Amino acid sequence: MTTTTSAPAEQNRRTGDDIDLRKVLLTAAGVLILAVMLFPVYWMINASLQPSGNTLNADLIPLQPSLDNYARAISEQGANLVTSLIIALGTVVFSLALAAPASFALAQFRFRWVGLALLAILISQMIPGIVIANALYSAYEGLGLLNSIPGLILANSTSAIPFAILIMRSFMLGVPSAIIEAARVDGAGLVRSFLWIVVPVSRNAIITAGLFTFLFAWSDFLFALTLTTTDEIRPVTLGIYQYLGTQVQNWGAVMATAVLSATPAIVLLVAAQKYIAAGATGGAVK
Repeated sequence: MTTTTSAPAEQNRRTGDDIDLRKVLLTAAGVLILAVMLFPVYWMINASLQPSGNTLNADLIPLQPSLDNYARAISEQGANLVTSLIIALGTVVFSLALAAPASFALAQFRFRWVGLALLAILISQMIPGIVIANALYSAYEGLGLLNSIPGLILANSTSAIPFAILIMRSFMLGVPSAIIEAARVDGAGLVRSFLWIVVPVSRNAIITAGLFTFLFAWSDFLFALTLTTTDEIRPVTLGIYQYLGTQVQNWGAVMATAVLSATPAIVLLVAAQKYIAAGATGGAVK
């Protein structure tokens, strides 16, 4: 009787040990993959702190870290960082100002052309960026928008607005029409109902769309390269590209510039991760 009772217990114990071993192996594999993926980021930071500009001879750990590379990067690329920041923030404001009302209209109004409008938005996302850049170059040349911050804001918005509409519309579909109708009954117009009811309820989706819009504009290289022909307006992505030609013997300054350009994106992603998760999944769960 004892042998019969202990057999299932022994089997359960072995099953539990197998599960624990599997968890340990999966965790170790995940940590290894994460380490491989993050090593380039670590090496970028490590090289930026080396007193020598040669990354090939850099130590694995900066035993004598130096901030000279950052001082040089700020003095030579600081203006480009500010330019990129202005362009990215301007793109966010302009894109959300157009995409939010458009998303609300496509979510609330039940017209036959809504499906065609969404199809057109999806198709616009498939157009290669170089095609849009070449078309904008010809238009900007006549309008005088080449080498200008408004021109780059408009160019970045061509890809940011469709994406923001798709993100926010899926969320606004879940906004109860009853609360909008209640506001209308109380005397609020359509615009006021949108600003005071829909926008606060859709905060997560708006933050998500705004964050990705900022990242699109901040990391843009194609429009910056095509629509700027002088050094008057130079985003940091183009600055790093041109920096490489003159600093091939001093990679520390290049890496320091790369770290500075990556910092805003990292800070925003960490600060807004809960809003991103809620905004990205909000349209899928009703």
